[in-house]
Amino acid sequence: MSDTRICFIGDSFVNGTGDPQMLGWAGRLCAQAQQPEHEITYYNLGIRRNTSTDILQRWSEISQRQQADCDNRIVLSCGVNDTVFEDGKLRVDFETSIQNIQKMLVLMQDSPDPEGTKGLVIGPPPVNDDTQNQRIQTLSKSMQFEAEQAGIPFIVLFDALVQDSAYLAEIAQNDGAHPKANGYDKMAQLILQSGQWWF
Repeated sequence: MSDTRICFIGDSFVNGTGDPQMLGWAGRLCAQAQQPEHEITYYNLGIRRNTSTDILQRWSEISQRQQADCDNRIVLSCGVNDTVFEDGKLRVDFETSIQNIQKMLVLMQDSPDPEGTKGLVIGPPPVNDDTQNQRIQTLSKSMQFEAEQAGIPFIVLFDALVQDSAYLAEIAQNDGAHPKANGYDKMAQLILQSGQWWF
């Protein structure tokens, strides 16, 4: 039986904010993956309001949870907070966001695992704001390009969810950004159906 350790690092969507079941998409994926042949240790390192800059600064949280004799895996997801206007400016400008992503992709490939860490990037979802969604979509596409250049799989959430009226209604009825259980179910299903998820 393999000892698989998965660190999910990112923002409130990784954390599962708004989900009454307290699982989010990451918890749902790990609950589904836990089988007799896969002993999954699940670390949720999602922090609300974290930007790519914040996540880069705390990347060492991952290495503290990895072991050389384990099957170490990392899932990175961020971006929505970068695109928020605050005090008249973006919380993180586009160029800095991309530089942060590039640095994290390099760090993702460093691992105590002799075979290398298995990495995955999940793109940011839409919110209840058309103007911000344009910025999120642009960032998602650039993140996908950078991940593919680095040879790391990228799963797009934005394209399907921005066309999903039920998902958009759920976030509008919540806080304008986060879904509840049904929305996180949809995120998990998009990841499972992508063919990029490991289990």
